Amino acid sequence: MTIAIVGAESTGKTRLALEMTAHFQVAGQATRMVSEFLREWCEREQRTPMASEQYAIAQEQAHRVDAVHAGAQTIADTTPLMTAIYSDLLFNDSSLYDFALQHQRRYDLTLLTALDLPWVADGLQRDGPHVRPDVDRLVRQALDRSGIHYHVVHGQGQQRLARALTIVEHARQQSVKLHPREQADWAWHCAQCGNAHCEHRLFRDLLSSDSMGP
Repeated sequence: MTIAIVGAESTGKTRLALEMTAHFQVAGQATRMVSEFLREWCEREQRTPMASEQYAIAQEQAHRVDAVHAGAQTIADTTPLMTAIYSDLLFNDSSLYDFALQHQRRYDLTLLTALDLPWVADGLQRDGPHVRPDVDRLVRQALDRSGIHYHVVHGQGQQRLARALTIVEHARQQSVKLHPREQADWAWHCAQCGNAHCEHRLFRDLLSSDSMGP
């Protein structure tokens, strides 16, 4: 199974990828995590990329996923789609979407990390908490527009990991690829499914938290 984790900055993509990889490896499942190339690039160059450098970064991210041995489960900490999103947002350049979405269709499962974690400064590639809603919106629009099915992962701490693992386990039980839009939505409990078009539990949790106050 190939699993993509996408989402706005500081929404726990890397932590989730690490924890999922460790979980499966401890369980004896051959699993390989593909890390975010942009982070390496920024640390090496000590700057953020220019518009003309975005496509090469997206290509390298895709290449690293494609290079994983076919026998290993793959968990990708971000995909070229996120490079396309930020190119659109920061440089008004939408030219990377075709490549990025073509690559995204190769994944058996796409997980979108929700905005329910606090923003934390971390490295040169962070743009600030104010961009997260726009990034989340663009990711959803791109996936919806392309008919790529995805599931939202939310929750604090181990709850977030548990929900991601529940989604993966259900995907395995179905024994089908979950990304085509024409496939039926899952008929199981909304609190666990992460269905991007309901998310009742997420918003109920957030409203409950707000009503409780500090």
